[in-house]
Amino acid sequence: MHQILSLPILFPILAGAVMLILRPTSRRLRNLLLMASVLLTTAFALTGILLSYRLGGDALSCVLVSFSTWLSISLKIDGLSMIYGTIVAVLWPLITVYSIKYMEHEGQESRFFGFWLIAFGVVNGIAFSQDFLSLYFFYELLTLSTLPLVMHAMDEKAQYAGRKYLIYSISGAACAFIGIVFLLYYSSSLDFTYGGLLQDVTGDRARTTLLAAFVCAFFGFGVKAAIFPFHGWLPDASVAPTPVSALLHAVAVVKAGAFAVARLIYYGFGAGFLRGTHAQTIVMAATIVTIVYGSARALRTPHLKRRLAFSTVSNLSYILFSLTLMTSGGLTGALTHMVYHAVVKITLFACAGAIIVHSHREYVYELEGMGSRMPVVFGTFTISSLALIGLPPLGGFAGKWMISGAAVDTGDPLAYVGIAALILSTLLTTLYLMTVIVRAYFPVGQPDQEALAAVHEPGRMMTVPLILLTVLGVVLALCSDPIIRFLELVGGGYL
Repeated sequence: MHQILSLPILFPILAGAVMLILRPTSRRLRNLLLMASVLLTTAFALTGILLSYRLGGDALSCVLVSFSTWLSISLKIDGLSMIYGTIVAVLWPLITVYSIKYMEHEGQESRFFGFWLIAFGVVNGIAFSQDFLSLYFFYELLTLSTLPLVMHAMDEKAQYAGRKYLIYSISGAACAFIGIVFLLYYSSSLDFTYGGLLQDVTGDRARTTLLAAFVCAFFGFGVKAAIFPFHGWLPDASVAPTPVSALLHAVAVVKAGAFAVARLIYYGFGAGFLRGTHAQTIVMAATIVTIVYGSARALRTPHLKRRLAFSTVSNLSYILFSLTLMTSGGLTGALTHMVYHAVVKITLFACAGAIIVHSHREYVYELEGMGSRMPVVFGTFTISSLALIGLPPLGGFAGKWMISGAAVDTGDPLAYVGIAALILSTLLTTLYLMTVIVRAYFPVGQPDQEALAAVHEPGRMMTVPLILLTVLGVVLALCSDPIIRFLELVGGGYL
């Protein structure tokens, strides 16, 4: 039973490798193999999560690869793993169905879906890692497995975006590794421990060194979470096919960065060790700047996918800001926004992809009057936009409310500045999303009816996932009480 945790990691990696080697020419066969692999991986992941919840995380812990008595790639599911693993397991199949139809016009589908499956396994590895060494191993593999997806088109823009993504990610991982080295030096283990691994550290010199190492590691892991000023790779990566953008911004890369930061603060250095230090001030200030900067850049950006990319820059720092509060309430608020943002943002990017493919329009000012031509796409875009803005009772409201409440509870003046940043960002979010909706439904002047006649709704392979994702977001929002109670257990270290 212990080896069940290896299945959601090894199976999709092997399936992806087989697809890359065989390159099936039959589209029907390839799609069948793809969906079977994704659904089986999802079943393996959810089974492991449910068993760990019922039996306890230690019941399924296992060693994937052992290098020595103290050096290994190990797997275990705790409360934080359950949350991130469930997000990945639920959203990946839905966006895979969408991507099958989307990728028909991109070409090289076997190569694309081969790396798509490999990335699925690697992200599961990040979610189910037992210690910082295992997390770091899969974190580096994530860069390598998603790089071909970002560079899929292999034109000049894609190659530039890929080089930038690689440089940023590898540099950030190197900085994160510094923090892990210092954790290992000052503690007896790298296993994730709620409350931190530095319980017995004394001496001002050691504390100063560790705080500097933490800041370095925070910004290192923060590269994937698009923290300012290391966010530049993310908008450029929007040249990737839209299914990749949806995963980058909602599930895989940026959420992996936020997940790693949560591990670093609450399961590595320890919130108690960091709270009230200059290191906390530095990282919290960086998240506040990013919140406002990302929203302001989104408002100024006319390209639809890049606008959503800058929106991700801002919203990921909502999560990071909550994590830097260094309280159990802060962790709960971060996890709440992580869950709801994942569903909302993957829907928004999927809508953007449908618009681009079926209207060949990429800029906000080109969307005049298209709401009537693509009612499902713009209907789901509108509901998801309202959720991201934070309109009650939709999901974005719960995350912002939990984060703001946790900030107030700290009594920290800088946390109050963060609340002001959240309010300003909400205003800017309303402006840059409602601009799209208003242009689609209430065009200024008389749109070109002949051009609009060529615009049409995508087929069911794209609209059904959009509808399901939107319904999922609404249901999660309306059933927020049990979800938040579970997240509070994780935030308090009870799971």
